[in-house]
Amino acid sequence: MEKDICRSDFWSRPAQAQEMLKKRNTMQRQLDRHASLTKALEEAETYRQLGQEGDDEELLSEARTAMAKVHEQLRSFEFEITLNGPDDERSAFLVIHAGAGGTEAMDWAEMLFRMYTRWAERKGYRSEIYDLQPGDEAGIKSATLLIRGPYTFGYLKAEVGIHRLVRISPFDAGGRRHTSFAAVFVYPEPEEEEEIDIRDEDLKIDTFRAGGAGGQHVNKTDSAVRLTHLPTGIVVQCQNERSQHKNRSRALKILHARLLEIRREAEDKKLSDIYQEQREIAWGSQIRSYVLQPYRLVKDHRTQHESGNVDAVLDGNLDPFMEAYLRAG
Repeated sequence: MEKDICRSDFWSRPAQAQEMLKKRNTMQRQLDRHASLTKALEEAETYRQLGQEGDDEELLSEARTAMAKVHEQLRSFEFEITLNGPDDERSAFLVIHAGAGGTEAMDWAEMLFRMYTRWAERKGYRSEIYDLQPGDEAGIKSATLLIRGPYTFGYLKAEVGIHRLVRISPFDAGGRRHTSFAAVFVYPEPEEEEEIDIRDEDLKIDTFRAGGAGGQHVNKTDSAVRLTHLPTGIVVQCQNERSQHKNRSRALKILHARLLEIRREAEDKKLSDIYQEQREIAWGSQIRSYVLQPYRLVKDHRTQHESGNVDAVLDGNLDPFMEAYLRAG
């Protein structure tokens, strides 16, 4: 590969050059990860040997903790190597929409927003809010996040679908049990060299006054932007920046990602129901249930993987669910 990169005509073939560099970066990242794991394993073994030689329980405890951490990182590394889809290594847009259930559903959408933000923090990824529509009374109507990190799309594609919550409603004075729904969509972040033609005449552009937090300037000017792509009917919006120009640029980036996803699926002749059809965000179509009452359980209906530690899952411990689904696929 290094020999190919050094060829004099390497940059005269931009597409092949980008693909080669992408492969090289992937291999380098894997080599760096392997070196880091090897070093951590050696340190854990050193703690173990010193602890045994000195009969030092504190050092032995440190060795066990370090070894458990290495084991977890190794399991994650081994799994990431299997994520070899064309977009799996990319960062991703995560979109959440509240569904049936009114205020309950909007509160549930906000809980999902926190769950995925915490998942990103656990992975060492960075989250950037592109759009956040607050609910009328509580929660959020929708949110769009860009989550940056290696294999973000590879992991998050397991989350596409309807998520159901069952709990005693904090908004019901009678303390009755409610069921709420929210939908999650995921799109790989486009690479800079990936071009797609978005013509001005194909766009309907609406500006409006942003709502929610953001300061007086946000609320007093028509800084928020909504784009409608007329040929496909796709609607995206962005209001988190104070500048209308920045919001328009971000909305275009999201639209770009969604159009690229549709094009890839069309080229592969694998049109996904999730992206191509309007599905009701309600009973019967959920991929996962989060039950807080009358018992506590999170269950994925596709893989039957489940966890009784609901608090940990809602705090971002999602990797076991993602891996169960992706390994099954």
